[in-house]
Amino acid sequence: MEDNILRMIPGPTYISKEVLNAGNHSFGSADIESEFLNLYIECENHLKEILKTKNDIAIMSGEGMVGLWGAMKSCLKPGDKVLSIATGLFGFGFEDMAKSIGCETKHIAYNYNESVKDFDKIEEVIKEFRPKMITIVQNETPSGTMNSIEEIGSLKEKYNIPLLLVDAVSGIAGSKVETDNWNIDLCLGASQKCLSAPANLAFVSISKKAWECAEEINYIGYDAILPFKNAVKDFYFPYTMNWQGIAQLNQACKLILREGLENCISRHNEVAKYCRNKIKEIGLDLFCSNDSLPSSTVTAINVPEHIDWNILNKQLKEKGLILGGNYGPLAQKVFRIGHMGSQAHKDNIDRTIEILKDVIHC
Repeated sequence: MEDNILRMIPGPTYISKEVLNAGNHSFGSADIESEFLNLYIECENHLKEILKTKNDIAIMSGEGMVGLWGAMKSCLKPGDKVLSIATGLFGFGFEDMAKSIGCETKHIAYNYNESVKDFDKIEEVIKEFRPKMITIVQNETPSGTMNSIEEIGSLKEKYNIPLLLVDAVSGIAGSKVETDNWNIDLCLGASQKCLSAPANLAFVSISKKAWECAEEINYIGYDAILPFKNAVKDFYFPYTMNWQGIAQLNQACKLILREGLENCISRHNEVAKYCRNKIKEIGLDLFCSNDSLPSSTVTAINVPEHIDWNILNKQLKEKGLILGGNYGPLAQKVFRIGHMGSQAHKDNIDRTIEILKDVIHC
């Protein structure tokens, strides 16, 4: 792959040599060597600091979807009620996942360019439906929007709902995520977004109530979270662990904490605002509605009417810029700039804008 290509996709993000080199070793057996256990504990503690939680964290081998599926299958059984609050592709996806498990589902739907609002309406649905689990995406990567989780967490506590599951995969370390203060039982993350590590690990923070549910369900598939409950204490993990990947994720966490978590979040917020202003300056339209909360890690932009996305994408690549397309109902209509993790710098935005102007002839 060419080093002079500017990749501003919304993950996987550019990986620094420092992070890559952390896994550039011929590690031994994670099953029997205490060095691995010490590393796992260190990485878990770093993730706890970034997620602002005292809950256990399971670090799972596989891309982020492993954690999403594993958390749901570990805590739900057929007939359980699941309420999905959906503002985009992944939000609606949670309901599909719950249905596949045999759950009774209900959703509160918003347009793809909107953020969650009308909390009184949400409260009424929770009060009437009484779900076992509420699901929501904190940062909808395809839509470039964010959702306020704090209010949902308060409603979850008010009505004694057992579980709140939050997909924060593309928001962690690039935006405010307060797992414990927001009453999140299952907070889902992955290595390849703002953490800027290889796309080979998912992680899930697990509350006491979530552990209780997992013990009741007793799901034992590859993506199960229950085998991680005593993995550290017993030094017995459910499969051969990705020692290289955890070493790289641990180093990525160290870089964030070295910068300072609040400083890192502020950098993302500043770059996101800078990007949106530059996009408007060159006459392109943001996909996010005016009254919605824009993402701090990705900007979604309407494809200009006079240009086909496939042609635009080809021309951008020829100029050395790779941006993100889209999926589902947004395919061919909305494209995205990923300013997350190692990519969240204003000079990257300046270069991106210059190439966009040149190609679109703004």
